[in-house]
Amino acid sequence: MLMGLFNNWVVVVLMMIGLYIVIAHGNLIKKIVGLTIFQTSVFIFYISMAKVDGGTAPILMANVTKYANPLPHVLILTAIVVGIATTALALALTVRIKEAYSSIEEESIQEQNTKQASERDELDSRSEQY
Repeated sequence: MLMGLFNNWVVVVLMMIGLYIVIAHGNLIKKIVGLTIFQTSVFIFYISMAKVDGGTAPILMANVTKYANPLPHVLILTAIVVGIATTALALALTVRIKEAYSSIEEESIQEQNTKQASERDELDSRSEQY
């Protein structure tokens, strides 16, 4: 019973690990890694669901009657490419954030934004007085 659901357990464990990393860590690189792990668990889930016991690749051959559905595999292949591009974009944005804030920690970035906003509000209130 449990071994029959092995793929599902792997998917759930990877999904929870990815979700925990995204929620628990403030480092932007760690969040990207967590999202990638979460995304990989979804890929494994779709590929596992597409497997047909005793099925073969969808190529017409004699004496073969069971074929695997190629659509989930094609969708996941596309999703992998999109996932790599998205991860590259996220890493590029993280580099840009590091240049702008000198940090990739979420708390430090929020503190700097709050400080800048309060300074801006103070300047606005002074300019309104004149």
